[in-house]
Amino acid sequence: MLEVPDVLEAPGVLGAPPVPRPARRRGRTTLLVAAAAVLGVVAGTCTGFVVQANREPTVLPPLSQPVVKQAEGEVEPLSAAQDRHVKVDGDLRKLLLKKPKGAREPDYAAGVDGWMDIAEYADLYEKPQNAFGNLASDEFRRAAVTDWLVGRTYSVEIVLTQFRQERGLAAAEYTANEQGFADDEDDTDSWPIPGTGDGWAYVHHTPDREPGYLPLYSAEAMATRGDIAMTVWVYDTKPIPKKKIMDLAKRQMERL
Repeated sequence: MLEVPDVLEAPGVLGAPPVPRPARRRGRTTLLVAAAAVLGVVAGTCTGFVVQANREPTVLPPLSQPVVKQAEGEVEPLSAAQDRHVKVDGDLRKLLLKKPKGAREPDYAAGVDGWMDIAEYADLYEKPQNAFGNLASDEFRRAAVTDWLVGRTYSVEIVLTQFRQERGLAAAEYTANEQGFADDEDDTDSWPIPGTGDGWAYVHHTPDREPGYLPLYSAEAMATRGDIAMTVWVYDTKPIPKKKIMDLAKRQMERL
């Protein structure tokens, strides 16, 4: 989760209350979601047997089928620009959005040299030990991160989390879990991200408030592209419009 300095003054206001650091994300519920999915599969299978038992036998097509002539010659391999695997298996940091002109790195930048290992990633959650186990079982591969600060209070963090996906679609499941947390927040509006399939953007209208600190508003977006889960967080001391989080999410997904 994005961290901003302990003390930040409001723009142009001398001696204004500081901005608090954003709260850590809540722990995930991977095991509960997995258990629910298993129960759903079992129930669906039982129902399927009952329905099939009452149906008339289906006439099967003949085993002999027309022979399709095999094309001659060799298929030309995809270029590096066309082959997505070449792109996502390279330096994942190159797929992150570039910092806008005039932006600067926060005093507490996320990750090290644009990378976050599994321990750092798990530490973003309220229960790091549980998160670490979930990420390991989900075949966490690596995470690339970028963050920036504009002015004194507007900050952005983007993380691309890549999974090995040898046993399942972990990236999509991870995105769905995070979206569930965002949906549970009170006073939140959400919109699908065009062209992503499973992407959603969220604006939380109620700020986090702590005594002695400026209110902290937040917005977030999540989407999946193959084995990569994208997450975007935006923070400010004033309400964040839909346009800002949606623009960041769409432009980041276009790079994937």
